[in-house]
Amino acid sequence: MRRRTGLVVAGAAALAWGEWLNRRWSRALVGDGRGSSSAVVVLGYRNPGDTANLINRWRVRAGVRSLTADGTHEGRLILSGGTTGRGATEARLMADYAKGALGYDGPVLLEDRSTTTWENITNVIPLLEDVDRIKIVSQPAHALKARAYLRRQRPDLAERLVRADDYRPGEWIAVKPLLALYGLWSLRGLRADERKATP
Repeated sequence: MRRRTGLVVAGAAALAWGEWLNRRWSRALVGDGRGSSSAVVVLGYRNPGDTANLINRWRVRAGVRSLTADGTHEGRLILSGGTTGRGATEARLMADYAKGALGYDGPVLLEDRSTTTWENITNVIPLLEDVDRIKIVSQPAHALKARAYLRRQRPDLAERLVRADDYRPGEWIAVKPLLALYGLWSLRGLRADERKATP
């Protein structure tokens, strides 16, 4: 009985830790940007198949909901990802999912050459120059990494970063501890000031 109780407590602690860390990352390196125009950048994830995979489908859903989360009406959806297999690019597969499965009919721009997160940011910069607010959508640690890369490449644009709707309490809760562990590993190269959450 005591062992079972210990396992339950440990499991609950792991879930709470994963939830807390993902929430913290989702709020790091963002401001409260002003202005009516916005762009939501959705980063693709390895997709060698002919349709958007589970992770890319979730990211597109989070991207679409991020467009309307703060009540702005002038938004564009930017889907970023090159080819990782023999078929269509990640950007194209995500666009097909957004339009076909989600019925999204707003402005969509495709960036279809990137194969790394650094390239994602480099290649979407020309699509961000004229917007007031920038949201980057992915799992929270990956989105934080992308925001840090934008700060390195274009600090002026990074000042326009605002929070996306890619973190919700309880969503993906069972895997958030694993996402947190992976996030700690993937963020290890970032400077301390790029990892910290804004107040």
